[in-house]
Amino acid sequence: MSSKKKQGFEAIATEADPRGFEGHSINQSLSSEEKIGFYREMVRIRRFEERSLRAYQQGKIGGFLHLYIGQESVAVGSLSVCGENDHVITAYRDHGHALASGMNMNECMAEMFGKHTGCSKGKGGSMHFFAPEKNYWGGHGIVAGQTPLGLGLAYALKYKGIKGAALCYMGDGAVNQGVFHESLNLASLFELPVVYIIENNGYSMGTSLQRSSAYTESLGKRAEAYNIEWETVQGHLIYEVRAKVNEAIQRAHESSKPTILEIITYRYRGHSIADANADKYRTKEEVKEYQEKKDPINVWRNLLLEDKVLTEEQAKEIDKQARAEADASADFADQSPYPPTESIIEDVYWTHDNPGKHDNEGRIFFNDDWGPQA
Repeated sequence: MSSKKKQGFEAIATEADPRGFEGHSINQSLSSEEKIGFYREMVRIRRFEERSLRAYQQGKIGGFLHLYIGQESVAVGSLSVCGENDHVITAYRDHGHALASGMNMNECMAEMFGKHTGCSKGKGGSMHFFAPEKNYWGGHGIVAGQTPLGLGLAYALKYKGIKGAALCYMGDGAVNQGVFHESLNLASLFELPVVYIIENNGYSMGTSLQRSSAYTESLGKRAEAYNIEWETVQGHLIYEVRAKVNEAIQRAHESSKPTILEIITYRYRGHSIADANADKYRTKEEVKEYQEKKDPINVWRNLLLEDKVLTEEQAKEIDKQARAEADASADFADQSPYPPTESIIEDVYWTHDNPGKHDNEGRIFFNDDWGPQA
C-alpha cells in the first residue's frame, strides 16, 4: 500500500523498540513492584471497560459510552510520572485516566449507572468523572472543551507560585477546534505550565486522520506556529511514554513552558458504543495487526516475562483479580440507590450549597420562594 493511500493507524504507527527508553533517567530506578503495578493498572482498566460494555448491553448504562480499550498504556504511563502538584483533565474517553489517577471502580461504575454513589453523584455519567481531591478534573463532553480549562489549571499554578503542571488530554479530532488554538496562543504568550497530550488513535469519530486534518507528518507539529516544543510518542510503549511525558512535566516545572505531545495509540472499539460504523471505516486486518503486534498490555507483559519480573502465574492472578473487581463494581452500582429528587439542585449553584455565604441580593432559581411574589 502506498503512503498516499494509508488511512488511520496504518499511516501513523511506526515500529519501535519497547526497550528504547529503558535507560532513561525516569525509568532506571523502577522497582519490580512498580513495573508489575503498571501491568496491574492496565489490566484493571481493560477489565473495567469490558465490564462496562457488558453493563451497557444489558441496559444498565444509558447515554454514550466511550471505551479506552487499546489505549491503556497512555494513561498509566503518563500519570505514573505525575507529582503532588500535577493536575489532570481530559475529554469524554475518561475512564482510563480516572482509574490511573486513583479513583476506584465502584465510584466510576456507579456513576455510569446513574447512581447516587457515583463520583458525580449520578449526574455526570460516563463522560463526566471527577475527583478534585486526586487532582483529576474530568471528563468533559464537549470536543476540546477541556483545553482552555487545562490552560486555566496551569494559569492557577503559575499565579500561585506552585511548581506543577496541568496535563490536558484530547483526541486527534480536538486539534481542529478553534478553542484549542486559542489556548495554545495563550499558553505560549503567558508561558504556562500545560502539557497538551493528543491521544491520536487515527480516527476522529469515524473519519481517518488524513480526511479530517490538513496533515503532513504530525499533528503535534502545529505547535511550531505557537513557538511551543512538541514531540511524537509511540503510545503502546510505557518506557517511551514515561520518558517523554516526564521531560514535558520537567519543562513545565522548571521553566513554566508548555509542550504538545502527540501520542500514537489505537482504540479497538468504535468511537462510542453507539458507533454503528466501527467495522466499516477500518479493516479487520488493521485492528488485528495492532492487537497482535502493539497491544500495550501484551507488549509490557512480554517485556516483564522476559526480564523475569513477572511470572505467568502472577499475570493470570492479576487478571483474575481485575475481573473480580470489575464484576464487584457492577454489583455495587446495581445495588446503589438513584439520586433522591431533592438532590437535583445540589452541586449546581454555589450559593445553594453554601447558604448565608453569598453577598448579593440575587435569588436562587428553583428555590421555594422563587417566582412572582404575592
